[in-house]
Amino acid sequence: MITYGHFIGGKAVAGKSGRFSDVFQPMDGSVRGKVALATKDELAAAVANAKAAQPAWAATNPQRRARVLMKFLDLVAKATDELAETLAREHGKTIADAKGDIQRGVEVVEFCIGAPHLMKGEYTDGAGPGIDIYSMRQPLGVVAGITPFNFPAMIPLWKAGPAIAAGNAFILKPSERDPGVPMRLAELFLEAGLPPGIFNVVNGDKDAVDAILDHPDIKAIGFVGSTPIAEYIYSRGCANGKRVQCFGGAKNHMVIMPDADMDQTVDALIGAGYGSAGERCMAISVAVPVGQKTADELVKRLIPRVEALKIGPSTDSSADFGPVVTAAALERIKGYVDLGVKEGAKLKVDGRGFKMQGYEKGFYMGGCLFDEVTPDMRIYKEEIFGPVLSVVRAPDYAEAIRLCNDHEYGNGVAIFTRDGDAARDFASKVEVGMVGVNVPIPVPIAYYTFGGWKRSGFGDLNQHGADAFRFYTKTKTVTARWPSGIKDGASFVIPTMG
Repeated sequence: MITYGHFIGGKAVAGKSGRFSDVFQPMDGSVRGKVALATKDELAAAVANAKAAQPAWAATNPQRRARVLMKFLDLVAKATDELAETLAREHGKTIADAKGDIQRGVEVVEFCIGAPHLMKGEYTDGAGPGIDIYSMRQPLGVVAGITPFNFPAMIPLWKAGPAIAAGNAFILKPSERDPGVPMRLAELFLEAGLPPGIFNVVNGDKDAVDAILDHPDIKAIGFVGSTPIAEYIYSRGCANGKRVQCFGGAKNHMVIMPDADMDQTVDALIGAGYGSAGERCMAISVAVPVGQKTADELVKRLIPRVEALKIGPSTDSSADFGPVVTAAALERIKGYVDLGVKEGAKLKVDGRGFKMQGYEKGFYMGGCLFDEVTPDMRIYKEEIFGPVLSVVRAPDYAEAIRLCNDHEYGNGVAIFTRDGDAARDFASKVEVGMVGVNVPIPVPIAYYTFGGWKRSGFGDLNQHGADAFRFYTKTKTVTARWPSGIKDGASFVIPTMG
């Protein structure tokens, strides 16, 4: 059995609290290991190490910092199979999906190699008589990331890559459900030449989170998770004077126009709705066909495809998706399906009774498909985070866009259509942070920014892209004049450049 402690000051250390949480292997329900849950003092020790190491790292020029990231990427490439195996066993997603998780994190670190350019300030020569003005970006110091179970490689790298490239020291509090990959990433950072103390992993639960929120030396916090926790972290972190960005829940719609390519649409919905067992914040969980004919055709085509989904253990390369992360998650998802039936939605495909032969104790859930879901139902309002797709029929385009705009979440949305004018209008009017046009999961590439609107995102700066460097740095502006024989005398009015 594996026992995970913490990674502090460049080395793995045992937990001291005496408290542990089980780490399950979802495909068979077994306990794979246990992870230590940190105390406030253990978090403080990590911060002290980070604070001591950070000034020298900040003084290292950005190009040399980028070289460490380049070496790290080389090591991750060599360790991808090992990382994917660990990720799949602790999370439940398939090996192929686990490799995608790693790759999307790698792409952000690749972008961060451009830190020498991204850290550049601005310069104005001769802004006034003999006066030059320039700005510089400087690291904040010690910063932290609190990351979710569903992307144990990608989200930690989205947070750590820009923070470290910008010259900060980073404290990661990953999910206690699948800590294996974050702990291994810490080892690879060290092997790549990152100084001890610059990347620390503190495993834990709410006690560790609260310690991060309250520690005066942590200057910024990034979080991804559910909306209630995002609100909690954002409000408490801001109250303590920290810079905070939090990304919460989602209920992503796909609008299907009458002219859409139905084959392409069904393929997209199957992958986006059921991939990774629906445990993605960008999963499509609501299909919105426009018009009765479109809805009838869509549901007719979806039913056999959902029934044919292949569910298997994480190590099965032919599986469409694997188990969900815990037994509690499985029961919560089944509870939502029960609720949908009670609310009057039409359950066209019922995956509640699925059992995986040979893996009967695993946390498996078959694909579920609801039709005739209405906006007043809880299965429409709330994030289910499982392999459950709801069809909400819209009589016309105006109603379809209203559904997207009226929902409290605004993370991702898609429209499938052959009509360029409709697509342009939709992209302009929909009140959602990330929009796909014939793209079901519109996660932007690394040099654009990722973030939702409304109750899907809290804070004014998003993840990755240039926003990440703005979040993890502060701007200093210098107004300079060197003696040139000019004798102005004392002035008692505010300076101007006229």
